[in-house]
Amino acid sequence: MPDKPGSQGKEQPRRRQARGERRIAQLLEAAASVFCTSGYTATSTNAIAREAGVSPGTLYQFFPNKEAIAIELGDRLMHEMRETYGVALAPVDPTTPLAEAVGAAVDRFIAFNTEHPVFFALMKGPDTPGRIAEEHDALHLTLVTRIEELLASFLPDTPPADVTRTAHVCLGIYKAGLELVLTHEGAEREAYVRELKDVLVRYLEPLADARLGTGGGTRTATPGASA
Repeated sequence: MPDKPGSQGKEQPRRRQARGERRIAQLLEAAASVFCTSGYTATSTNAIAREAGVSPGTLYQFFPNKEAIAIELGDRLMHEMRETYGVALAPVDPTTPLAEAVGAAVDRFIAFNTEHPVFFALMKGPDTPGRIAEEHDALHLTLVTRIEELLASFLPDTPPADVTRTAHVCLGIYKAGLELVLTHEGAEREAYVRELKDVLVRYLEPLADARLGTGGGTRTATPGASA
């Protein structure tokens, strides 16, 4: 059956668009590798093109400079990160032990950061492009808010200012622990992950016990402050 008039003309742009998307994904993957190895400042567009196996001219067809590449990469990572903490900080059954809930959330965040080490590399650097820094600040505030919501559920009657402070401390503990986790491999990395979980649980348990008027021991709750 012959093609309808104009069908080939419509198909060609779609094919070019698909090829363009694959090329962009190839360049972003190469950029992620180079940023992790060399850092943002020392990275050049030539190094990214070389890692991607393309000419600099091909790279410039899609991105005018390395900042544009970093911003596109950062945008995609931010989207994935929001999905990750949406799952990691979702409400859990009230009978879930604190250690189990903390462990599950930490595992999800650690998995994201170990699968995407460039996220940490881009966010950590002092020369992070302004737009990425702004997006990260917005992500941080949203994350703190989610932690506050979950903390409030197992710290009833706690003043909002105290909940906010606790949320910031939890996030600070996680970020400090993450840096240690990412600098180790294998069994040693797993050991640092266990230590991170233990620190968070030991921090939160007394707070929960105090608010409930209990004298200690293992508490079950609806945490999520494990971020």
